[in-house]
Amino acid sequence: MSARETAKKNSAPMRAACAAIAIVASMLAPAHAERVKELASIQGVRANQLIGYGLVVGLDGSGDQTTQAPFTVQSLQSMLSQLGVQLPPGVNPQLRNAAAVMVTAQLPPYAQPGQAIDVTVSSLGNAKSLRGGTLLLTPLRGADGQVYAMAQGNLVVGGAGASAAGSKVQINHLSAGRVPGGATVERVVPNQTLASDAIHIELNDTDFATAHRVAEAINASVLPGSGAAVPIAQPLDARVIRVQMPADPSLRVPFLAGLENLDVRLAPPMARVIVNARTGSVVMNQSVTLAPSAVAHGNLSVTVQVTPMVSQPAPFAKGSTVVAERADIEIRHDGGSMMMLEGSAKLPDVVKALNSLGATPQDLIAILQALKAAGSLKAELEII
Repeated sequence: MSARETAKKNSAPMRAACAAIAIVASMLAPAHAERVKELASIQGVRANQLIGYGLVVGLDGSGDQTTQAPFTVQSLQSMLSQLGVQLPPGVNPQLRNAAAVMVTAQLPPYAQPGQAIDVTVSSLGNAKSLRGGTLLLTPLRGADGQVYAMAQGNLVVGGAGASAAGSKVQINHLSAGRVPGGATVERVVPNQTLASDAIHIELNDTDFATAHRVAEAINASVLPGSGAAVPIAQPLDARVIRVQMPADPSLRVPFLAGLENLDVRLAPPMARVIVNARTGSVVMNQSVTLAPSAVAHGNLSVTVQVTPMVSQPAPFAKGSTVVAERADIEIRHDGGSMMMLEGSAKLPDVVKALNSLGATPQDLIAILQALKAAGSLKAELEII
């Protein structure tokens, strides 16, 4: 036998083994996996809300009416006094180009002094528009009353409007806007998450299966600074998983970076149907199943028609003309035939079965409630 034939004969089993390994690997790969960063957050690593009160100036006559919003004048007088301008007693300036506003912002975690963040400016008084205005220096405070940022800058308003001769046209909202990068961080929020020996991972949704699988994925992975033989993750309940941090502080950031990017194979979600009774919207997930059932649905309609009637007296009769109304009421009931719904285990089949009834979304709500009461709808029905 030649060397080429021998190599060809030996390579055939190798190719078969590689194909088998590829098939097994594809079977072991998670069919529906998400990263930990999409499923959970790290306790303590969060944003903080900031709020402040300020003034917007430079408006084109669309500011607050001072007679109805006196706090705008008071704020302006206080600001002018700090700048060395004292108004005579009893003088009440009529402002049209200024507006009192509330300024809000989100202070991201680990924000450092000098970092720029976006702010949202909303009218507090009766200003018609903030378009073209400039926010004056405004301190932004946290829940503890401390100043964490200072905001100032030109507003960006997404709306537009015009009015003349009693007509008015407006697009979008004019009483709120944003200042991109308009606030500068002045104070650091202490965060001891990386200094702790352990962290707590909080799931976005409470689920025992997801908590267990997240802990399994962390324990089965090899992360920087973690021991491969010692489990480092322990689920405390259906929402919180405790994870041991590396002893070396320099490895904790790479450890958390690798942890957030771990893939977790999720358990099938709980079957749920969400019904909005106000809009008639019906949303269901892929776990909804339908048992065989029979449904009969009919429509009931009531029609009321009013016809005016005039009663005219005879000539030379002592009477007056009387106007009356005659109402004709008609009740029509469209009988619905009994329709058989086959058992469905997949979402497209469930939707096709429900569409075959030919009911409106409002009628479908009543049908779903009846199917749930009969035990045919295998899902949790939630009405919002």
